[in-house]
Amino acid sequence: MKRKRLMWSLILLPLLVYAVLLVALFLAQTRLLFPTGQVGPAGPLPAGAERLELAAASGERLHGLRIAPAPRGGERLLILGFGGNAANAESTAAMLHDLFPGADVVVFHYRGYRPSEGSPSAAALGEDALIIHDAMRARFDPARTIAVGFSVGSGVAASLSARRRLDGLILVTPFDSLGRVAAGHYRWLPVRLLFRHRMEAAADLRRNPTPVALIAAGRDRLIPGPRTQALRLAAPILAFDRVIEEAGHNDIYDHPAFEGAMRQALQGLRASPPRDR
Repeated sequence: MKRKRLMWSLILLPLLVYAVLLVALFLAQTRLLFPTGQVGPAGPLPAGAERLELAAASGERLHGLRIAPAPRGGERLLILGFGGNAANAESTAAMLHDLFPGADVVVFHYRGYRPSEGSPSAAALGEDALIIHDAMRARFDPARTIAVGFSVGSGVAASLSARRRLDGLILVTPFDSLGRVAAGHYRWLPVRLLFRHRMEAAADLRRNPTPVALIAAGRDRLIPGPRTQALRLAAPILAFDRVIEEAGHNDIYDHPAFEGAMRQALQGLRASPPRDR
């Protein structure tokens, strides 16, 4: 009898531990994907920065900023920025302004990222991107609108392109499917059954023929090459494609080739005529 109990204990205990781990990861996945408390401090904003506020569809207040072109010249370009999951929206806007000083740059703090209200989720970020796009296009009436997405923001930008007509996408360290990225890191877990934050960037790109510029990191350990390659193959119009071989997922922004790649990406997109609205 004791031997039988010991045998059942040896069988059931690992199963119980595994089940507890599954529940813990299911409950923690939002905090892991959207670490709102780990966002770094904002850097100094350039002159011409303007605070913005919009209401999400569910009523929460979204806060962001716009940095005006300096100097203005040529056709009016609107750049909508979507940062990484621990990026400060103000720092992302300042970086985009440095890269593209002739554009109107707009970046919002994701829902649940202070000072924006609410709780973050993939669905919420996608819904808010639509509101931001529509409000900024109505206000600035640009000749071209380009969305720039970094890491998880590449999934938000791809989702926007599936539901609105954009003139281009610049996707940095992007992926084809957030669920597949997670499944690759946790092969011993049924991730696809537990995953609640759907971002299917490859499927979104196929839904609308938006010109795409890709910039990937050759030493990316968070988003492996096959995940970016699957996205690359899904792009109907690949206007620019660059892999910075020596860069990793987080240090790509400091690599000396990054600035030139971003500007070349925009040039590649601008070579395509503006899309009809």
